[in-house]
Amino acid sequence: MEQLKSRIEAVLFVTAKVLQINEIAEILGEEPEIVEEALLELIMDYASREGALEIDDENGYILQVKQEHLDIVEKLCPVELKPPVLKTLTVIALKEPIRQTLLKDLRGSNAYEHVQELLDKGLISRHKDKNGRSFNIKTTPKFAEYFKLKGDIRALVKTLNIDNGVKDDPEEENQSVSEVVNEEELV
Repeated sequence: MEQLKSRIEAVLFVTAKVLQINEIAEILGEEPEIVEEALLELIMDYASREGALEIDDENGYILQVKQEHLDIVEKLCPVELKPPVLKTLTVIALKEPIRQTLLKDLRGSNAYEHVQELLDKGLISRHKDKNGRSFNIKTTPKFAEYFKLKGDIRALVKTLNIDNGVKDDPEEENQSVSEVVNEEELV
C-alpha cells in the first residue's frame, strides 16, 4: 500500500491538475477501488503532517500548497503567462525545434504575438531556418529552469500521451493556468 501511495503522490505532483480516481487508476494500471483506498490514506497522511502541502478533494484530487503558504508560491513562481501564450509555449516545447510557420498553423495568427512575448521573457529562442524563409523556434535553458524540468521533454510527451488539438478556445482567456495546462489541451 505504501508503494501505491507513493505512486499516487507522484501522479498528483507531476500532473498538477485535478484528477478523478478512475484517471489515476488508469495512469497507474490499478483498480479504482484500490487507488481510492490508498488515496484516502494519503490524504490522511498529509493532514497529519501539518506541512505546507495538502491533497484537495473538492472536485477530484489535486496536490497543492495550503492556502496559508500561497504568498510564498506567488513570490517564488510568478507565472504571468496567459493561458493561450502558455499553450503556445507548450506546443513549442513538445514539438521543438518547430518552424514558426507550422506553429502559426497549429496555434493561429496570435502565435506571432505569443512568440514575441516568450522571446522577451527568454523562454524560447528563434533562429532563421536553412532556407531563410521562416524561423526555427525552441525552448531555452531558462524554460527548463523556470518550469523545473529535468530530462527529455519527449519522455514527458510519451508519459502523458499528448496528442490532441491545440487551437485556442475564446473562453480560455479567463481560465487559470492550472486549468489550461492539461494533457487534453496541450497538443
